[in-house]
Amino acid sequence: MTQLYPLLMSPAFDPRPWGTLDLSAIYPNHKFNERIGEAWLTGDHCVVVNGPLAKRTLADLSKELGAELVGTAARDPQRFPLLLKFLFPEEKLSVQVHPDDVTAQQFGEPWGKTECWYVAHAKAGSQIALGLKPGVTRAQFAESIEEKRAEELLQWVNVYQGEMIYVAGGTVHTLGPGAVIVETQQQSDTTYRLYDYGRPRRLHLERGLASVKEHTASGKVIRPAPASIDGGNSRFSSMIRAPYFKVDLFELKEPHVFSTAADGGKTSVQILVAVEGCGVVEAQGRDPVTLAKGDAVVIPAVVESFMVRPQWAVEFLIASLPGGLVPEPATRM
Repeated sequence: MTQLYPLLMSPAFDPRPWGTLDLSAIYPNHKFNERIGEAWLTGDHCVVVNGPLAKRTLADLSKELGAELVGTAARDPQRFPLLLKFLFPEEKLSVQVHPDDVTAQQFGEPWGKTECWYVAHAKAGSQIALGLKPGVTRAQFAESIEEKRAEELLQWVNVYQGEMIYVAGGTVHTLGPGAVIVETQQQSDTTYRLYDYGRPRRLHLERGLASVKEHTASGKVIRPAPASIDGGNSRFSSMIRAPYFKVDLFELKEPHVFSTAADGGKTSVQILVAVEGCGVVEAQGRDPVTLAKGDAVVIPAVVESFMVRPQWAVEFLIASLPGGLVPEPATRM
């Protein structure tokens, strides 16, 4: 069997009507002839580009390698647990909802879709809509869709670079233009479109409205201030701890060693996504991998430790799985 090693992923660019031709904030060397809304980094069909496992998909590797890849903290050892992607909205996304686990299973899906958004870049005035306004019922919201005024009943909030937003399953939401988002979510693409500003796309009102919750824990995550790493010039920020994922932000100016250990004696795959700068990922006995802005590197759980060595400086997120039960995060609007 091939010795597992840090896996550099190829981004899969997904056209969307609300996307943009200009992805230069993250991918300055890419040119596009159609509007790109998303760059998928760890979807089931995303492929490895380095080493002996090049051209293999994460779905195939998860089925074959199980916990060696995804870790013992994964709920399903043969499915890659987290989908990470960049979002590039130039227009408003549809008003939509993702089901939580219970509702998704009622519809025959294995699990729901809870997610979080790290705001990598944001122009002045960038907004998101997150949940229904206080006191609005599901029935009132359904009526507003029929009357083509659904946006009026949503909570719109300004977003700023560096914020983390928690979006629990069952939360009605949309993104406005002007921000670049790194989304971390359960490995699911179950989206129910409720309102689309007259675009000629299918709506999913029956299942969508059945998924809507009037009250959720969604909002801007309240988190501790960044901390220095080992008293040096590098910094660490705990961005979110949630039932399905945890995400940390590192700003490295010196090399640092990381572990794939999770709480409770378990292990977890680690997903690194660079948002600024460049570095090199090193694991003992494996070839080094370059991690530059826009790249994602998957560290299999069986690789117990690895080092990130910045090339001057590198800023990146690490997404992984909690090793036990974790409550929803504290949030505010």
